Amino acid sequence: MKTLLLILLMSIALFGEKTVKIANYNLQNLFDLHKDGYEYTEYIPYSRSGWNDKMYNIKRNNLATVIKDIDADIIALEEIESLQALKDLRYTLKRKGLYYPYYKIANAKNTTVKVAVLSKIPFVYTKEIFVTRSYEYRNILEIKVMIENEPLYIFVNHWKSKSGPESKRVLSAKKLRQRIKQLGKNNNIVALGDFNSDYEEYIRFKRKRRHNDTRGVTGLNHILGTVNYQVDSTKARVQSFDLYNLWYDLNDKEERYSYIYKGDKEALDHILISAALLDKKGLDYKTDSIHPFEKRYLFRRKSIYRWQLTWKKPHRHLGKGYSDHLPIVAEFTIKDTNR
Repeated sequence: MKTLLLILLMSIALFGEKTVKIANYNLQNLFDLHKDGYEYTEYIPYSRSGWNDKMYNIKRNNLATVIKDIDADIIALEEIESLQALKDLRYTLKRKGLYYPYYKIANAKNTTVKVAVLSKIPFVYTKEIFVTRSYEYRNILEIKVMIENEPLYIFVNHWKSKSGPESKRVLSAKKLRQRIKQLGKNNNIVALGDFNSDYEEYIRFKRKRRHNDTRGVTGLNHILGTVNYQVDSTKARVQSFDLYNLWYDLNDKEERYSYIYKGDKEALDHILISAALLDKKGLDYKTDSIHPFEKRYLFRRKSIYRWQLTWKKPHRHLGKGYSDHLPIVAEFTIKDTNR
């Protein structure tokens, strides 16, 4: 028995294991200081709202503090206005000691805010998926990277907010599903972002039907197939699903959240993975690694410490806070062939 244990330890030391940390963070409206006519009213530069150099620097620095503390290898971002805002955030991170050589924003369409990614790992390619040509729908950003010679496809999403009905989120889900079907579910696939749906949105529909114009069908649960699943007792495999929602890997349901609305915890942000990342072959999800990033400074009393504006109109920036979403983080492992 001792000999077997020694051989196992020697094998681990010899071959090693590489960990890749992937995160997601909705930045709650990181706008630059260039007026292009698409801004929300309170983010028009140098207007009565006070969105100016000082406020931009404070917000960018605050968000960079969070991203620096996460220190992900790849981090997906939502609600960022422009390539300039992404570059400025990247520069701020570099000054704090965290360098992301590779970056991309989905800016082929002039939506008010966009999705983006920062990465320590080079891209094989990046492309945008148009849900529709309408500016109401944000493009999905597709990225391919190689992890120790294994391909990984990443899809960054920001679906229609709950100001609109579920049919609009279903449309985004169908476009994403179509692309994943083209790739084949046997590939290593991570779909993440702000889906504006709870991880069990179909249950919320039964209680609150205001958004239900699809007869109970939800984009996240039914179109992407995140509710038809079974996990064995060791949590080593998922037998039946299309994309597995990593929130189910957290036993404590109270920890399955990234947003708080009127005291109610919701998981609007998700990391979904394909079966290939659970087969214990090559690149794999690290069991129990999914979690909301809950540093104390991200909370104010029992609420998430969102970026602060005055309640009274016209809204003015107060230069305090971070975002109304928490980041979420998961880890993936692969045998390190470089050792």
